[in-house]
Amino acid sequence: MVDTEAELARIATRESGLKKSLSRGQVVMIGLGGAIGTGLFAGSSLAIGYAGPAVLISYMIAGFAAIVMVLSLSEMAVAHPAAGSFGVYAETYLNPWAGFVVRYTYWMEQVVAVGGEAVAVGVYMTFWFPDIPVWIWSVGFAAALLFVNSRSVKNFGTFEYWFALIKVTAIIAFIILGLAGLFGLGRAPIGFHNLTGLPGGFMPHGFRGVWMAVIMGIFSYNGIEVIAVTSGETADPTRTIPAALRTMAVRLILFYLLALTIVVAVVPWTQVGATTFAQSPFVRVFAQSGIREAAGIMNFVVITAALSSMNTNVYLCSRMLFSLSRGGYAPGFLGRLSKEGTPIPAILVSGAGILVAAAVSKLTPKAYSYLFGIALFGGIVVWIIILLSHIGFRRRHGDQNLAVKMPGFPVVQIVGIVLLSAVLVTMGTDKDWWLSWIVGVPWLVLLTLVYFVWKRRRPADVPG
Repeated sequence: MVDTEAELARIATRESGLKKSLSRGQVVMIGLGGAIGTGLFAGSSLAIGYAGPAVLISYMIAGFAAIVMVLSLSEMAVAHPAAGSFGVYAETYLNPWAGFVVRYTYWMEQVVAVGGEAVAVGVYMTFWFPDIPVWIWSVGFAAALLFVNSRSVKNFGTFEYWFALIKVTAIIAFIILGLAGLFGLGRAPIGFHNLTGLPGGFMPHGFRGVWMAVIMGIFSYNGIEVIAVTSGETADPTRTIPAALRTMAVRLILFYLLALTIVVAVVPWTQVGATTFAQSPFVRVFAQSGIREAAGIMNFVVITAALSSMNTNVYLCSRMLFSLSRGGYAPGFLGRLSKEGTPIPAILVSGAGILVAAAVSKLTPKAYSYLFGIALFGGIVVWIIILLSHIGFRRRHGDQNLAVKMPGFPVVQIVGIVLLSAVLVTMGTDKDWWLSWIVGVPWLVLLTLVYFVWKRRRPADVPG
């Protein structure tokens, strides 16, 4: 039997050097910043195209999986705060192979996600500058965010706090104005005819459409796990992490459900639903009102949301690469820190994903959809491993003396794993998502081969 506490103490020591400077408010906003991005503001158009008004059911199903994952993760994050987060927990409570695979898969997922967000920002900018190529905006904004991440984590936290606050405020304003329009405060009420009165009714494409939209819902919530990654740089993780996770999970699901209700109620779903990524449905809601300035303001908010998500994703993948390096799973220079405690080499290497995204955006108009599918495959695999790690965590420690306790164990974890696995299978059998498997499965095979080659060559130097 492995001495768990000794193993975790060893891991904590090897990942030392990061500054514990993030406050509770910053952690909450970083979490919202990571989870509220193009998944809501742009990708929701794909979900609406699949499910119509029943997209609300899709996001409830996806929200269940997100809550189970994040509360399970919070138990482990409070007990063992670390930059490697769920990579460390997989290594400790499953096996070293799982820790290796989940870290690299998450790094790949986040790098690709940054690329997808960069493409989205470029598309948004065509609202004002239709003649400037998307890839120019992608690279330019990416360079700016790499600079922000290269500063101290405290500066990053402050920057992301205000970045995320803009989109949270905008969503709240959008919800308030939307509800006023629906119920006729100050003008004739729009009502809820668009939810059920269009051809096909509330569920125009049946349950299959609802299920396909769950894929988009899972991606929209992806990023909520960032709070656990911040535990290694949080001043008081025992109090900050559980409070931040509970607050963020509730706010996130309410924001998504209320905002999407307004979108499909105000504008017919046939006008905001899409099969490929284009203009944000939020912008289209304002544009159809005839107020050009309002649409421009909302487009600015959508751009801010994407940049905020990019900023957080760069943070995430750099910390995973840092953790891999400190564990001996990646070149040593990637574990170096600046005098401000920032892993600059890991940030710069991770930033290379932006260049890939810019190249993809030049090759096909479906660049965002392709990048999204690849990132989502990795994200779902990571969530499944987190739930499996939590089962191992509980078997090792029981449910006593836990600062945070996930209710319903182990039933909800098993249901979550089955749900996420079903989403993966659906992606592999659908023509719109098969590319995620074409890239994702070989990636996992390659990682497995690399792990065993690494293990054979370095059996004595590095545990695992």
